[in-house]
Amino acid sequence: MTMQVLTDIPQKLERAFELRLAHFGKGIKFYNPGLKSYATDEMCQANPRQFVSVSLTGKGCALNCDHCEKKILEPMLALDKREGLFEMCKRLKEGGTEGILLSGGSLKTGEVPFMPYIDQIARVREELGMKIIMHTGLIRSEAQARALSEAGVDGVALDIIGSDETIRKVYHLEATTRDFDRALYWLSKYELSLRPHIILGLHYGQLLGEWKALEMIARYPRHALVLVIITPLYGTAMWNIDLPSVEEVSNFFADARLTIADDYVMLGCARPQGKYKVEVDRAAIDAGLNGIAYPAEGIVQYAIDKGLTPEYYENACSCGVE
Repeated sequence: MTMQVLTDIPQKLERAFELRLAHFGKGIKFYNPGLKSYATDEMCQANPRQFVSVSLTGKGCALNCDHCEKKILEPMLALDKREGLFEMCKRLKEGGTEGILLSGGSLKTGEVPFMPYIDQIARVREELGMKIIMHTGLIRSEAQARALSEAGVDGVALDIIGSDETIRKVYHLEATTRDFDRALYWLSKYELSLRPHIILGLHYGQLLGEWKALEMIARYPRHALVLVIITPLYGTAMWNIDLPSVEEVSNFFADARLTIADDYVMLGCARPQGKYKVEVDRAAIDAGLNGIAYPAEGIVQYAIDKGLTPEYYENACSCGVE
């Protein structure tokens, strides 16, 4: 699948919206988990601790990718290795946490180093009954996929990149798109619940490998496709980039919906703020996406005006679905 030209976007959006109604009806999911404090006039968090993010590596990351430079790790709860993951989760559950996004910085090879904790991950699921969504980074071996399956994790989220150039320049990673395809294959082989992410504009604001990533993801069973948008972070190499246009984003949203007709397509939490966010969130509804994390002000009403019926969740993010 190659990059699509920006023609007939209104007609494409109309087809995409009709497709979502045919497959999913009128329900639309809105997520407001405790990954960050967030409230609008339309929804707010009853328990910000229901679903939280934990970094296995604290603020450390060997890749130091250009779009992030470790900054997305800062708001996560850092694992205290002296306490251990199981004891940390036990404490979190006592405080009202029902599930965690288990993430962290990457090794030079691209994966989050979760294997040393795999036994504790299994105990958290079995003994505490907590929901675990894993943000694994690039799965590098079949053994890793098998271990995640045996641990009983609820879902696996990983970024899928469809450009070798982006993998090298942005992620500083010695890998190719074939490695990302192989990761999807291994995870699918062990029937893990896949929630792959595509970051729109990851190549310094340009849409470069997104359509190839979509093509790869469409080949494998998945619970949901999660779309996010590059968000320039202060002090990073991408702080001053131009964002993908709303037209480009709308076009890709529609292509994603038309390509993945019968599975969830979600708008995840990462996207720029302000007027841009409002326009993008409207585009997500127009394109027939199934849900939005941290919707902008007025978006719930916009969905209602489109004839949709809102459903609200706190104990998951869009990669958790429900």
